[in-house]
Amino acid sequence: MQHREAEQAKKHSSANRPLVFCLQIGLAGGVIWGLVRWLAVAMNLTNVPQAFLIDPWVKRSALTHAVWQLSGFAAFILMSIVAAIVYYVICRSFRGPLPGLLFGIGWWTVVYALAGPVVGAMPPLRQIGLTSLITDFCLFAVWGLFIGYSIAFEYHDETGHEPKPAPT
Repeated sequence: MQHREAEQAKKHSSANRPLVFCLQIGLAGGVIWGLVRWLAVAMNLTNVPQAFLIDPWVKRSALTHAVWQLSGFAAFILMSIVAAIVYYVICRSFRGPLPGLLFGIGWWTVVYALAGPVVGAMPPLRQIGLTSLITDFCLFAVWGLFIGYSIAFEYHDETGHEPKPAPT
């Protein structure tokens, strides 16, 4: 009876583990790289505001206010959580840093070149400026690298999936 309950508990916890892990990686990636991006904005390395993800819903002139900056930071964290889940679903079986790097570049392409200008979160690429484009491109690349490599490492780490030896 206890063996059966232990098996059911094991199945239940392992079913939830990937989602929890993706939430943790997305949260960590969002906080770390959101803060790095905030620093880049403060150092004038990019003229795209920290709150660029909420730009379609807020007047652009208000985005520099602290409340909207924090809201933008929270939106970046939420985007990171979504990205971690997407990476897990689509790319978890890939090994090495290159898939994560390409994943981040893909997100940059969608946010900065494709969907961003269409929904108003981003001005067209030709209006952003080369320094901002390079800075944000690199930040998204290492952000994707962080998410991708973290998830791939966990997925391929066999030592965490081996049964523990029975106590003697």
